[in-house]
Amino acid sequence: MSSRPYPLAKPMAENPRPIVSGARIGHVHLKVADLDRALAFYTGVLGFELMQRFGNQAAFISAGGYHHHIGLNTWESKGGVPPAPGTTGLYHVAIVYPGRADLADALRRLIAAGISLDGASDHGVSEALYLRDPDQNGVELYWDRPEAQWPRTTDGNINMKTERLNLPELLSEAKAA
Repeated sequence: MSSRPYPLAKPMAENPRPIVSGARIGHVHLKVADLDRALAFYTGVLGFELMQRFGNQAAFISAGGYHHHIGLNTWESKGGVPPAPGTTGLYHVAIVYPGRADLADALRRLIAAGISLDGASDHGVSEALYLRDPDQNGVELYWDRPEAQWPRTTDGNINMKTERLNLPELLSEAKAA
């Protein structure tokens, strides 16, 4: 018997050959115009650790010693400009934090670095901060509420929302610097 308070979410359409349930996103690789500028943001502001660097062409960064969660490269983009609005591509990369206080600490870091937010939302299942990196790639920083706290419909399905996140309240939970 499962210890889950609710069954796993059901897909909206049946797939006769679904991907194995243990599959996950391993890393994201971003094209950047300036590797040092990107590293200053991802390591200096967000706090990722530099795991390996290949001159001024590529770097691999992680949280907690993993080989890499994010790859940064200038192979096709050195000195480049962001894609024009209205084009296809990555909407954002989402970085999940283990808890609310950790997300609050990320907000404190952003404020200290003078980085503005594009938005901040309470989705019921999570709380999220939205911003842009120096190459204008979308970045979401978020934490998931415990599954037992997720809003549900009367039939038990997830009922996500988008409401304004109370930033002063979140910031009050930041760890001491």
